[in-house]
Amino acid sequence: MHTPLPSPRYLDRTTPPHITTLVLIASLGSVSLSIFLASLPEMARYFNVPYALMQLAITGYLALTTIAHLLLGPISDRYGRRPVMLTSIILFIAATIGAVASESYEAFMVFRVLQSVIISGLILSRTIVRDLVERDKAASMIGYVTMGMALAPMMAPPFGGFLAEHFGWQSNFHFLTIFALIVFVVCWLDQGETNQHKTSSFAEQIKAYPDLLKSRRFWGYALTAAFSAGTFFAYLGGAPFVGSEIYGLSSAQIGAYLMLTPVGYMLGNGISGKFTTRLGIYKMITIGIIITLMGMFGSLLCILAGWGHPLAFFLFTISIGLGNGMTLPSANAGLLDVRPQLAGSASGLGGALMTLGGAIFSALSGAALTATSGPLPLVLCIILASFLALICAIITIRIEAQMS
Repeated sequence: MHTPLPSPRYLDRTTPPHITTLVLIASLGSVSLSIFLASLPEMARYFNVPYALMQLAITGYLALTTIAHLLLGPISDRYGRRPVMLTSIILFIAATIGAVASESYEAFMVFRVLQSVIISGLILSRTIVRDLVERDKAASMIGYVTMGMALAPMMAPPFGGFLAEHFGWQSNFHFLTIFALIVFVVCWLDQGETNQHKTSSFAEQIKAYPDLLKSRRFWGYALTAAFSAGTFFAYLGGAPFVGSEIYGLSSAQIGAYLMLTPVGYMLGNGISGKFTTRLGIYKMITIGIIITLMGMFGSLLCILAGWGHPLAFFLFTISIGLGNGMTLPSANAGLLDVRPQLAGSASGLGGALMTLGGAIFSALSGAALTATSGPLPLVLCIILASFLALICAIITIRIEAQMS
């Protein structure tokens, strides 16, 4: 049961944060992941390293976010959502300044992985929603939050490509610093505390993990989310290479094509926000995964038919965003509902599994692609992740039916 909290009043930190603040804190993490995607080939040349090594700026970031998820969820259950968010932004700003000042690949990567602390925005936006409302409403509200958040990664790749083409790749990190400062001010003024049941110790929260790990429901939702997100992270890991090395696109062109997936994600989130309370989370999860599968099978057929235009791959990536936009809010709401009193821990552990799966598929897609392979390995990697997500979703729905 939830103790009623006062209605949000914008820029009043004695009330829960406004939905626009939740969108901002979630968006900062998304922008930091995607803004320099179109610049990866240029950054590889700048640091004089192979693309596969430069791609670790994505894979390594995701790997460190796995650890951040495990720590930040329980910390927010112990100390509250507000102090964790504000501290994370300060650390992110420091890491971003260090990354842009780096003169070697090794120094850049150290600061880049330290930026992963900003994953707190994604964790806490979901957790705060669960602090406020019950499961089906949480799925709907998470859908609306991520719909607004999707505007950020939709605009980030083309904007980052434009900045890199005119001012160099470092300009992407200058922008991140300014954006993070703005988000910090908004959070300071607006983000009231929503954790009404803080635990007595951090160790108590860590001890809660075995309770979650024993739950078949938790594993079902978490693995469904992990494999679904794996389709997106595989795409992030391989799409810049496909655009640059296979289709010969410029940074600005790659950024423009990368917009298609976030457009689909925003549409999927909108559908999730509007229809989840009517259809239920099971149908939303299943339909979303099937949409991704159908879209990528369409791309597979076009590639096998010999269509050499970039749209043979990029056009169908809208299905990745659309499917994830429908699947992830419901899957996340389901795993948060397993132990509502441990929402922060569940969000952190589930997010860790999701980003770990994402890192694996990102690395897999990057390793499978060569200048002569075409986009086929990446498409097959995305189809594999979708198929595994569908299997996990079906098993989870059966578990829920057995327990009801």
